[in-house]
Amino acid sequence: MQKSKKSVQVFENPILEKMTHAHPLTPLFVWVPVILGLLWHSMDTLRMSPAILAPISVSALITWSFMEYVLHRFVFHYEGESAWSRKIHFLIHGIHHVDPSDPTRLVMPPLGGIVVAAILFPFFRMFLGPIWVEPFFAFFLVGYLIYDYTHFAVHHFKPMTRFGKMLKNHHMQHHFVDPNSRWGVSSPVWDFAFGTLESDVKDKESTV
Repeated sequence: MQKSKKSVQVFENPILEKMTHAHPLTPLFVWVPVILGLLWHSMDTLRMSPAILAPISVSALITWSFMEYVLHRFVFHYEGESAWSRKIHFLIHGIHHVDPSDPTRLVMPPLGGIVVAAILFPFFRMFLGPIWVEPFFAFFLVGYLIYDYTHFAVHHFKPMTRFGKMLKNHHMQHHFVDPNSRWGVSSPVWDFAFGTLESDVKDKESTV
């Protein structure tokens, strides 16, 4: 992808540096085959009908939406006290706040996503079992892709719909007014639920 300007450098090693960037189509190439494989196995081998998959999909999407809020609020913005923890914070999210318009850092690099998925899949399997975890995780990944491309869109495009303008304004307030509020990206619902919609700083409308 053509960059609009030089990216902020994180590593001197060119291989490590390249791993901090991702083309916006990368998540689709990585995760759509996984999603289709899990759903095919659920419907073909495990004989799950669309009627059974429907409530699973809703619960998985809600779970992702909540996790998106929790990760953004309590993990991505946690800096810690040590120099090491601050470096980790800068690597996983701080750099995005330093340069929020870099198009190669608007979706998660594949290695980071694979590591997170490798942790979450066995975690969900403990509660759901080997059968139900497959369709659940497929739709959970759908929720992740919705988040990734919503994040890319609000930074990279001018929205045409009222809903799109609302999402963009919501996220721009997080970036440019108060980074300690408005943690939801694909939806502000959890900010409403937990009272983090309003900024401690006086709001100002962003240009969308």
